[in-house]
Amino acid sequence: MTQSRNHATYNAHYHIVFPVKYRKALLDNHITKAIRDIATEISSRYDIEFDQIGCDINHIHLLVTFAPKYAGSDVVRIFKSITAKELFKRFPELRKELWGGEFWSDGFYFATVGERGNWNVVKNYIANQGKTMKEDPQLRLLT
Repeated sequence: MTQSRNHATYNAHYHIVFPVKYRKALLDNHITKAIRDIATEISSRYDIEFDQIGCDINHIHLLVTFAPKYAGSDVVRIFKSITAKELFKRFPELRKELWGGEFWSDGFYFATVGERGNWNVVKNYIANQGKTMKEDPQLRLLT
């Protein structure tokens, strides 16, 4: 969907993936819910829209739309820094698991997603993170 902000009209969607530090299996239901709540706060403060958030046990997938005033790395930095700070505040026991004071690993995956091509495939893939697939254990990005 095309969006307009101040001096820009855009229709750009991105699939972002990054792991928990040391690939620790920390993204349980409580942490995942907190991440979604924090993402809502980020969304209201920045021109960043989280279309879908999916967590597997040790990494997160985001389907994101954001204003062209941001670079992809800006959105990743904003999301990682705010969620990490809030998660450590809400769940102090995480500091025992992640002794270095960082919640997320440094790297990330970043790709554009087209609405006409693979939008629904990626959206469903992200929505099903962490869930067991009965029919096909491997949900394919490209059909």
